[in-house]
Amino acid sequence: MLAYTSLRVWSEYFHLMPLSLGPSSFKNARQGFHTPITSDPMTSRTSTPFVLSILLLSVGHASAQAVQATPESENALQICAATTEKMARLDCYDRWAGRLSMPMETTVTTPATDPAERRLPERIGTVEKVETSASTEIARTDACHDGQYSPLSRFWELENGTDCGTFRIRGYRPLSLSVVGADSVNRQPTSSADNRSATSSVNYSNTETRLQLSMRTKIAQGLLTAGDTERKDSLWFAYSQQSYWQLFSGDISRPFRTTDHEPEVIYVYPSDAKLPFDWRLRYTGAGLVHQSNGQPLPLSRSWNRAYLMAGAELDKRWMVQARVWKRLPENANSDDNPGIENTIGRGELKTMWNFNQQHSFGVTWLTSLRQQSNGSTRLEWLRTIGSRDDGGKSNLRLHTQLFTGYGDSLIDYNRKRTVFSVGLSLLDF
Repeated sequence: MLAYTSLRVWSEYFHLMPLSLGPSSFKNARQGFHTPITSDPMTSRTSTPFVLSILLLSVGHASAQAVQATPESENALQICAATTEKMARLDCYDRWAGRLSMPMETTVTTPATDPAERRLPERIGTVEKVETSASTEIARTDACHDGQYSPLSRFWELENGTDCGTFRIRGYRPLSLSVVGADSVNRQPTSSADNRSATSSVNYSNTETRLQLSMRTKIAQGLLTAGDTERKDSLWFAYSQQSYWQLFSGDISRPFRTTDHEPEVIYVYPSDAKLPFDWRLRYTGAGLVHQSNGQPLPLSRSWNRAYLMAGAELDKRWMVQARVWKRLPENANSDDNPGIENTIGRGELKTMWNFNQQHSFGVTWLTSLRQQSNGSTRLEWLRTIGSRDDGGKSNLRLHTQLFTGYGDSLIDYNRKRTVFSVGLSLLDF
């Protein structure tokens, strides 16, 4: 229809057809491609190609605009056709043609101004912002496992870069399950205190299993380092539990031979003092600890201590941690284990050597700090099993220990024995 209209417009310009169009007009138009418009041969040879070009352009323009034809534009065309004055009619067609081209320009620009598309960058920006925020939160939460910092800094969260926040559950001592073989076992515990010695013997086996659970959480931080932009002190609550389970003693119904409970409160103050031979003092601190086996008389054993501690390291290979303690006094009538500090000890020195990514070796030495020293020695070898998704070390270890001395458990505070164990341990989960 619009192509028909376009031919009508150009017929008015060039007088190719009468004003009133009909089927015969198209016939005359088709003949016009072959019939001279004038009787002048020269004129006919030059006019026919010109008219043909104009008609082709007209049809092409009409086809391109066909999708934009609306009832409004059709009415405007009828108004122009009804205009009798020639120049006014041509001016009307010009204005109609100008209005007809506007929808196409609008169509091109409409997608760019569509509200949904205008909001798309905002949505994308929001997603990117959320992802960035989530990545920041993940990085902050895992800072205490960031390998660029030293082991002691990560363990005690000594720096802002290793801070994982408060009230997050973390490992303390190794969470472990081991098979134990010993040179002896305490079948009838004794104590120098009245009514604290067993009256009968139990047929315990020298081979048993040992289960250790240990965890901690930071309950406060920045107590004395609030204005420090690099270091951060902290207050912790920790709980450890060690059980000896007679798993292989089916004849006595596989009982738990003894279980020790050890809650403590620990304050850690960060340091970075330089020591000889490139060592660094990384922290000092203090703590209160209660240790008990939770048994009724006559097998009850317990004591309370206050201690001071410090830790130093040489790069990421060597760590040395020391503690000295004072037993808090008890009434003689309530003391389950008199002289326990003379057998288990009054101080502890622990050294760890990270030989490489796979192997670590440790020595823990307890001493009574007296001329006749008792205490104990523990040797350890830990072998890394597996790796994390990011390629770092797994927290799972093959854990081998050799212990000799007093206090392998509270019930053995006054009994010396040698224990060899092999098992699996999970470090600082």
